[in-house]
Amino acid sequence: MQSSGTSVGQGSPRGGRTAPGGPTGGEVRYGRAEGLRPGGSREIEDQHAWERALRAPGPLHNLRLQGLDLREHRDLLLARDDLSDIVVLGGRLDDEVEDHLRSHGSIVFPADPRAPVDPYRARLYTPQELYAGLDDVGYGHTVDARAYAWSRDASVQHDAYVTALRAIHDDAMSDALAAVVAGRRVVGVMGGHALRRGTGEFAAAAVLGHRLASAGMLVVTGGGPGAMEAANLGAWAADEETLTHALEQVAAVPDFAPDVAAWVAPALRLRRETPTGGPHRLRSLGIPTWFYGHEPPNAFAQLVAKFFSNALREDLLLAHSRAGLVVLPGAAGTVQEVFQAATRLYYEVDGDGRPLPPLVLVDREHWTTHLPVHQLLRALGRDRAMGRAVHVVDTVEEAVEVVVDGTAVSR
Repeated sequence: MQSSGTSVGQGSPRGGRTAPGGPTGGEVRYGRAEGLRPGGSREIEDQHAWERALRAPGPLHNLRLQGLDLREHRDLLLARDDLSDIVVLGGRLDDEVEDHLRSHGSIVFPADPRAPVDPYRARLYTPQELYAGLDDVGYGHTVDARAYAWSRDASVQHDAYVTALRAIHDDAMSDALAAVVAGRRVVGVMGGHALRRGTGEFAAAAVLGHRLASAGMLVVTGGGPGAMEAANLGAWAADEETLTHALEQVAAVPDFAPDVAAWVAPALRLRRETPTGGPHRLRSLGIPTWFYGHEPPNAFAQLVAKFFSNALREDLLLAHSRAGLVVLPGAAGTVQEVFQAATRLYYEVDGDGRPLPPLVLVDREHWTTHLPVHQLLRALGRDRAMGRAVHVVDTVEEAVEVVVDGTAVSR
């Protein structure tokens, strides 16, 4: 985004609004993107909805059929000819059904047998899906590893059809994610991927996730190792006894390198063996990317929205964190995400007439001396609503107070 010299009364681009005063006078502030809502009524993703549409007296024009088995209710479909502008995204259909659809103006996107994931799936992943086959054939043959290899395969790197399939996959993930988080108090937790299990810092990040989830928040992370795994682990643990036990179990394998299977095994085992200690409601999500496929997804996130596009993934993680963002110590990647969040705060993208969500930096020494990010954020927020949204604290307990209670610990 860029500053604008548009004056009040001239209007503003893309639904933005001008704000008198501030550092640049008539500066544009941008409204919230509408695309964060689940897909519209044109998209049909389950068999019951498809049957209802077929039996309804109204026209079927301009629908999007995603991942359906069109062999079901085929007689109802073959009896209709109002099929123009229907787009069929994957799913199952026989030759007669496909010929009927195409002859009446439908567009059919076939599946690609080389794709290790279903580009048209209408739901988020689970860690168990991504790691299926781990014990039998090793990590390299899991869905997660094969999807990463597909994303890096030079032979299809510039294949327009494969590029389209990945984009369709990510759009489907975006819709599924929006449906899952709708109506929930979502708080994002970010931090370095290099944080090792068994350290005090890892335990503190887990406590953060646990307390946020216990306060009714949905904890969302980048879905990878390090601080992200710790926060998802903490949110997964239903009580402090389970949390302590889980931290002890995973500490035996501090890092995912050199053996991803050994690293993820304790987490998968804990999830199998702790049915009563696990959550009874949705407490955490992971939003990783195959762009960083060398960093495996952690298995403590209850659901996983995994994307091929890192840019889309980062934007959605920040956009959905409407209840606040807590940032643990990290390096370049974490700093980049901090300033992406700062841009949203600066332009009041998430304002909508309400206070901006808090951005909480944890570890004052790290964010003011080691990486002096806080000073720049404070300067950007001077005389703006952003200034009241940025906090720097010393402990995760203080961060929880800011997000849950709205306590202004420090700016």
